[in-house]
Amino acid sequence: MTADFRARDDGGFTLIELLVVIAVIGIVCAITIPALLRAKITGNETAVLGSMRAVNSAEAAYAGAAANGSYAPSFTVLVQACPGSTHGFLSPDLAGDPAVKSGYSVRLAPGTLGAGENDCNGQATSRGYYLTAVPLTIGRTGHRAFASTSPGVIYFDPNGVAPAEAEMRPGGSAIPIQ
Repeated sequence: MTADFRARDDGGFTLIELLVVIAVIGIVCAITIPALLRAKITGNETAVLGSMRAVNSAEAAYAGAAANGSYAPSFTVLVQACPGSTHGFLSPDLAGDPAVKSGYSVRLAPGTLGAGENDCNGQATSRGYYLTAVPLTIGRTGHRAFASTSPGVIYFDPNGVAPAEAEMRPGGSAIPIQ
């Protein structure tokens, strides 16, 4: 009896070859997914900083044109136009309370400096404002929380909790964005 050993050519892959390919794909995924999450968080933080700068600019324009140096206490006041105008001071996409933008909850509240004069629409204003942006899920949508007041400087906290208004005054412990 002679055994006939002929090479089989199925045109397929062996189990070992498939396992090696799956292992390589797993290693590539393990390296790239954390980098993609970091990039998403960086993008979210950059986008919310842009939104905060837009609110600071809108508050400055509102104070100069509509409220005799006072500030809007909420987003709903900032999106309203003065009589004779068709455009408010802020885009309506930030009109919520809170506004949710790029994985962050953005809030606008009156500052602690007291009430101001009524604006061009007869609505109450305040002498300052307190703007915050906090990640919806710390570590997934953002790492840092941000806050700003009427001088327009944006501060951050690396732990995801918005700096208190008192911490953003001269000599306070809040860290300004450079």
